[in-house]
Amino acid sequence: MKRFMLLIAGFILLTFSGTKAQSLQMHVAFYGLQFKGGELPPDRIRLKDTLSAATLLPAYLAIQQQHNQVLLDSLKSFRQRFELNDWLYYQLIRKVAQQLCPKNEDYNIYTLYKWYFLTAAGFDARLAITGTKLIFYIYNEENIEDIPFFVLDSKKYMCLNIHDFEPFDLHLQPPVPLVLQVPGAVESFSYRVTRLPDFEPEAYQAKRLDFIYNHRPYHFNIVFNQELQAVFNNYPVVDFASYFNIPLSRATYQSLVPLLKNNMNGMKVEQGIDYLMRFTRYAFLYENDQENFGRERRLSPEETLFSPYSDCDDRAGLFFYLVKEIYNLPMIALLYPGHINIAVALPDPKGKFINYKGKSYTVCEPTPQSVDLPLGTFSPALSGSHYEVVYAYEPAEN
Repeated sequence: MKRFMLLIAGFILLTFSGTKAQSLQMHVAFYGLQFKGGELPPDRIRLKDTLSAATLLPAYLAIQQQHNQVLLDSLKSFRQRFELNDWLYYQLIRKVAQQLCPKNEDYNIYTLYKWYFLTAAGFDARLAITGTKLIFYIYNEENIEDIPFFVLDSKKYMCLNIHDFEPFDLHLQPPVPLVLQVPGAVESFSYRVTRLPDFEPEAYQAKRLDFIYNHRPYHFNIVFNQELQAVFNNYPVVDFASYFNIPLSRATYQSLVPLLKNNMNGMKVEQGIDYLMRFTRYAFLYENDQENFGRERRLSPEETLFSPYSDCDDRAGLFFYLVKEIYNLPMIALLYPGHINIAVALPDPKGKFINYKGKSYTVCEPTPQSVDLPLGTFSPALSGSHYEVVYAYEPAEN
């Protein structure tokens, strides 16, 4: 593969053309939080010519000069204060880049800003060119299913901005990577989301959920941050270990989980698991991803709670999360062709249980089926189908 080599060392002083703008303070709304990054630069950076390796270098050096340590320190401080994992930190960087150079005005400079901020934070991010498009990649060691990547020096780089070019097929016109040597930018990027920030209360909306269990109606008035849909809008199909560990935000958790616990007070573990299974199965409307989104997409637990529709992946993720938070029992995820469900290691296994690594797991179906399935009952539609254990959860010993 042909590659261009651009060597970047230290700070090179140069002049660049730009459009003068009034100096303003940077304020970025971040899903109910407010990021402040000092003064906005007075000049708008532009590429001096068409997109190429030669024109990107001076634009990068101009950005490097333009943004002193104040903005970089503000990003670092905000990231640490709200304990942003890599994916959420990248969402903040996207919003900052959008304010500095809106993507609809100059997509290439907007992308260059994102690359600059990620490399300044130590991530091994790369740029590549295909035609007039600037493609953005990040070094990642996880199993991601649905986005393009390339391998360089035995390292895998996932495309971060493919959603901006869909339905463009990168395989038909492979990008040419630019090897930009930025000192210290060597870290891998993780798509794992293990914590959500403590969003401001005004960022939340209310929603009512209803379902019936043992002929008794149950009502829930939960709150959720609808802007979280934007957080996960371009989130890829990650491996199940990452997917099954996406949490709820604190406010949503407090509006739902204590009430579930209260409703299950006095129930045996088996009945409590049955209650959670039926809550996940019947409190939401079903629709598969192709009908809902036109593509495969796994909703986070919080998205499943507020989305009008959800499918088997989404319900399995929510059910897994609720069982883990309330009972913290061992679980396995069973993947069939076109379907997934969860099996739980109950104190007293029910129905046709599964033996896996010395434990007995009771299958639980959190997705609506043609018949009402009790604990330990396989769907007739899956009779004889092969399944694979794609994730196993074992509670940590105290």
